[in-house]
Amino acid sequence: MNTKDFIIEKLSQADESPISGEELALQCGVSRAAIWKAINSLRQEGYEISGTTNGGYQLSSSGDILTHKTLSRFFTSTFPQFAQSHIECFKEIDSTVSYAERCISSAGALRDANGELTEAGKSFHNSIIVAETQTAGRGRSGRSFVSPLKTGIYLTVIYAPKGGITNPAKITAFSAVAVCRALKTLYGIEPSIKWINDIFYNGKKVCGILTTGSTNFETGIIESAIIGIGINIEENPAAFGKELSKTAGGIFSGEGKKIPRAQLAAKVAGNVLTVLSEPESAVIEEYKNLSFIIGREVEVHSLIDSSAGIYTAKVVDIDKNLALVVELDDGTRRSLISGEVSLKSDFFTARNEL
Repeated sequence: MNTKDFIIEKLSQADESPISGEELALQCGVSRAAIWKAINSLRQEGYEISGTTNGGYQLSSSGDILTHKTLSRFFTSTFPQFAQSHIECFKEIDSTVSYAERCISSAGALRDANGELTEAGKSFHNSIIVAETQTAGRGRSGRSFVSPLKTGIYLTVIYAPKGGITNPAKITAFSAVAVCRALKTLYGIEPSIKWINDIFYNGKKVCGILTTGSTNFETGIIESAIIGIGINIEENPAAFGKELSKTAGGIFSGEGKKIPRAQLAAKVAGNVLTVLSEPESAVIEEYKNLSFIIGREVEVHSLIDSSAGIYTAKVVDIDKNLALVVELDDGTRRSLISGEVSLKSDFFTARNEL
């Protein structure tokens, strides 16, 4: 662990009392001058650290910083019913989804012969993994998800309910509702959903959701869902590139109150865990009301990333199973549970898949 990471870890674990530069130097095995230099570097990176070498240093709880301490504080105060959730926070990781998959894979059986959660299952159920940046962020169908530092949040929730996962589409769609609730509550904005998992604001995609699962091959039960959520807080043309910047945007334009990323991550994660236990019919109705694709003409790609099987249709509904119901020119209706659709208008092109 380098000096800066050591300092952040120690300051984030401290109580309300500051830690002197001398104490940090002794614990880290470096000079006080090295501590001072590292503190200044951290401040330039955006960390709000008060104090001086002689007076002691303290990490501000209100700064826009993602640490286990700040995330846990926001999460447990807002969602005390999930206070036992396991939380991990990384400055950098390959992918929060990949990390969660590795954890589940190494945990062994999540359920015993009677279908009850094992100790491993209990420890991973409702787990939350958050990162400041991802080096190999994952999108759907093997696509990458650009995850720049300081301008977004990247989190994964592990959900292992009693009886396993019976409707994977519900997990993804309900998580989209949870994200919209968080953005509306914290930022006062009105985001919308494009079937089935993309969140749009001001005509651009600001959030993507990737859900994977772990299956018990002996029982055939999907034991857990791994819900990956990436939210662009600010637009980042340098990281997005010219083409991606045409469709990818951010939820914060510089106006109004800037919400700490730890607070946003906590709100999204807590909303996900909450919405998954709510009555299905009510959440599906909320999902439909948030959808902007109903009533629009779309181009359907029955085979993802293929020019085969493409046709045009009008979206007429989203059914109780969260399938997209489309109507062809001859009046024939089809329910889509897989494939990809694209929707074009004068101000944006939205593309998504299930």
